[in-house]
Amino acid sequence: MGIFDKIKQIFKPKENNDISTPNKFDKKVTQEDVLNKETILQKDVINENLASKSVTSKEVQQEVQQEVQQEVQQEVQQEVQEEVQQEVQQEVQEEVQEEVQQEVQEEVQQEVQEEVQEEVQEEVQQEVQQEVQEEVQEENNIQKQKLDRTLDKTRDGFFGKMKLFFSGKNKVDDEFLDQLEEMLITSDVGVKTTVKIIDLVEKYVLKNKYLNQDELKDILKNQIINLLSINQGEQNTQISKPYVILFVGVNGVGKTTTIAKLANFFKNQGKSVLIGAADTFRAAAIDQLDKWANKIDVPIVKQKMGSDPAAVAYDTIQSAIASNMDYVIIDTAGRLHNKINLMSELEKIATAIGKLIPLAPHEVVLALDASTGQNALEQAKQFLKATKVTHLALTKLDGTAKGGVVISICDQLSIPIKYIGVGEQIDDVQLFDKMQFVESLFK
Repeated sequence: MGIFDKIKQIFKPKENNDISTPNKFDKKVTQEDVLNKETILQKDVINENLASKSVTSKEVQQEVQQEVQQEVQQEVQQEVQEEVQQEVQQEVQEEVQEEVQQEVQEEVQQEVQEEVQEEVQEEVQQEVQQEVQEEVQEENNIQKQKLDRTLDKTRDGFFGKMKLFFSGKNKVDDEFLDQLEEMLITSDVGVKTTVKIIDLVEKYVLKNKYLNQDELKDILKNQIINLLSINQGEQNTQISKPYVILFVGVNGVGKTTTIAKLANFFKNQGKSVLIGAADTFRAAAIDQLDKWANKIDVPIVKQKMGSDPAAVAYDTIQSAIASNMDYVIIDTAGRLHNKINLMSELEKIATAIGKLIPLAPHEVVLALDASTGQNALEQAKQFLKATKVTHLALTKLDGTAKGGVVISICDQLSIPIKYIGVGEQIDDVQLFDKMQFVESLFK
């Protein structure tokens, strides 16, 4: 309703059935009232508008405040979230970095440790290898010195004659060859072997027309190497334990002592050894071998004198198998005066051994006394008629000037020499090396 409508409504005549008397002041009062009423109404309207406006501004303020608060809250929340996210990210990054650094450090440490360990291992291995090489070299030097001393007498006799032989001579003639032949024979090289060497010298002289002492040494050296180069056949590397060595040979050649030396040799290499005393023909042989076994602390299987040698050998192999031994060395009787009994006895021993270990014995070693010279060669020929021999052991090589018999034996028998005695001590035994032997002989 508008302002003027309200004025009209106020001043609208009242409906009254009563008829009043007119007043002389009625017109004047009515005009003033109208003016007052209009003023009042205008004020009311203004107040209402002001009031309305006041209410509206409060709501606006409230809304604005709410919006501001919401915006502030949102901004705060956003900032808090961002800060939290940044902190979380930073913490995660720091943790990841720490883990990565730790892993890297661990990997580096492991690599460094591995490298250090490898270096230490390499150094230790090198040191061990060097020590082993030095020990081996030292042992080789000791063995070489022993061999040199062993061949001193042979070398002095042989080359002493050769030096005298060459003094004042520079021409090769029949007299030269005759003297050379005599020198070789007296050094126990043997007639047949000497003839081979002389023939080779003659061929060289016919071709070159001249021969000095150094050239003669070279010819002899090469020829002896060829004569010592005996084919030992194929070595069976798949042989199961124990490895059986059967020793044969006449009494007095040093067979029993060589067995003891060889057992001690294998023991010093870290191998287990068992000795079998199958020479039951002589009580002294059993006692001697038993004393050696006790001295070197090696077990022995023995029976009383007169026992069956084949039974002793069988018991020895049984014991070796049960004890998982590496080597078995069996001694046998050396009766050459009765070849038939000797042959039968050795065959029985070999059969008894073969029942327990096929292909055994793996070696049949004939022991020969090098100091007997050509007699050792003849003895070997007689023994070979009674039994099979695969290898030779030359004893007492250190006490003779007849070392040339080594050449003759290899040439005449075509049986390889495997063991040589180079002294009287328990460790004075060596595996025969043809190159070392020749080098020492021509030193």
